[in-house]
Amino acid sequence: MKTPFGKACQYYYSDYFRGKSTEACRLIQANPASAPWKPALCRTCPAPDILLANACPHLALHARVGKAFFGLTQQVVVVAACREYRVEVAKPAVGCGHCHEHLDRVEA
Repeated sequence: MKTPFGKACQYYYSDYFRGKSTEACRLIQANPASAPWKPALCRTCPAPDILLANACPHLALHARVGKAFFGLTQQVVVVAACREYRVEVAKPAVGCGHCHEHLDRVEA
């Protein structure tokens, strides 16, 4: 579904059917320790770009609303992990580096 800022994100949800006005980020809702989500956070959220760059089925994203710029503004902080190798992924757009090693090998 497209966010209010035009990016396609699988975690964004909106429902305007029959007068409803529901908007949510299911990625942030999954983290009970996070601050509340607001639609304005979609503008700078890195999750849609990560999912566009890395389609690995083993990539798991965890997000929270954090503070930025000396605590004056809020932003979405995304942490990625690999479910297959159970490691934290430093560069989520690239991946863990283990899942696709077999694709680099050429079999003769």
